[in-house]
Amino acid sequence: MRRGGTWIQRWRVPLGFVCAAFFIFLARPRPLSLVVGGAISILGLAIRAWASGHIRKNDALATSGPYAYSRNPLYLGSFLLGLGFTIGSGWWPLGIAFAALFLGIYFPVMRVESTTLAEIFGAAYRRYASEVPLFFPGFTRFRGEALQPTKFDRDLYMRYREYRAALGLLVAWGILAFKAYYLK
Repeated sequence: MRRGGTWIQRWRVPLGFVCAAFFIFLARPRPLSLVVGGAISILGLAIRAWASGHIRKNDALATSGPYAYSRNPLYLGSFLLGLGFTIGSGWWPLGIAFAALFLGIYFPVMRVESTTLAEIFGAAYRRYASEVPLFFPGFTRFRGEALQPTKFDRDLYMRYREYRAALGLLVAWGILAFKAYYLK
């Protein structure tokens, strides 16, 4: 991967914040949309947390935990967080915007990262990629040789500052709840 990655890789997080602000502005949340969207967002947050404790970025090929079922569980978790947030917004046109943004940003990033991992890890990655789906989880677990410890590592979760996703979810949900109950 080029130094610093592609422009979309560098800008995906700032773009996410801009989109979140836009979504909050346009949101028309209702209690039911908040409950349903919140449940989906919490699932996404849990998947991101689980994945962050199994990845050693570019040092070891992640094949344990959620990586045994999806090559991109962090992005899957982000997708579920965004989907839940979109549902929580209570306004269906935002679903179209979310789908377009996710497809336009994350699938190109996944392709670039897949190429990079193939360059770094060679045959081991190609075998892994042939058995594990790119995004949506498979029903069977990757059975290849364990290339890293299989237990969740809390230190990795902290190193990657994944707790910030939980804080962001709390703030966003607080704003949506405020809009639902006080700005009718």
